[in-house]
Amino acid sequence: MELNELGLLDDTDIDLVEASIAIARCDRPEADPARLRRMVSGWAIALQRDTQPVSGSGRARRLSGLIAGEAGLTGASEDYDNPLNADLIAVVERGRGLPVALSILYVALARRVGWAAEALNLPGHVIVEVTGGVDAALIDPFDHGMGISRERAMEIARHGGGEPVSARFEPMTNRQLLVRLITNQASRARSSGDTKRALRLYERMTMIAPRLSTLWWERARLEQLVGANKAARASLTAMLETTHDTAMARRIQAALAALARSDS
Repeated sequence: MELNELGLLDDTDIDLVEASIAIARCDRPEADPARLRRMVSGWAIALQRDTQPVSGSGRARRLSGLIAGEAGLTGASEDYDNPLNADLIAVVERGRGLPVALSILYVALARRVGWAAEALNLPGHVIVEVTGGVDAALIDPFDHGMGISRERAMEIARHGGGEPVSARFEPMTNRQLLVRLITNQASRARSSGDTKRALRLYERMTMIAPRLSTLWWERARLEQLVGANKAARASLTAMLETTHDTAMARRIQAALAALARSDS
């Protein structure tokens, strides 16, 4: 799968593992995804071979037993900002990763065997909800796949956002998960002053989620910073075509007019 193919797919048709491989190989084209594919396939076979748990809590424990227990995959607490922690190929090689990268593994594996699972968006964190029978269970992939209560999830959210939070956490679409995987890297690139790296990452995000207008806005801003005004105009125009917000449309038109004046 190539990265530019993702933008053409319906969200539900996106294979999270293959999409994550495509993202990883943007920076490391030589990276071999064979081990990652073997591991996910092997886990799925193990789940299908055994007596399958019916409850959400039973399914959650089985997922954690394979991914965190047997494979030893957990959070990268010691080198959190290492870009390899967002690279799913490297995550299975190194045994650690970011919350969003690990959550992709849990969700992808659950869905591969027909279980309902969602990655939930918390401020500064991602957890997984597994549903089955009459109950649902929450997992924190970053903490050795431990099961957590909803109260603990709210505590994590408050710590990440510093503000009161709702008791309900929004599930992330496949595209949102993939964008979140790259956003972590882009934020660090911007913080370190590496504008060109941040721009490359936003170019990838707009390929994955071309209808997410906020990505085009930030991409245009970065293009202006590196002096690529023609590219910035193209990004703003793409954003104008996807936004349904009248106020935002006026803001984009003003930005396009400002660019035209700067070029004259």
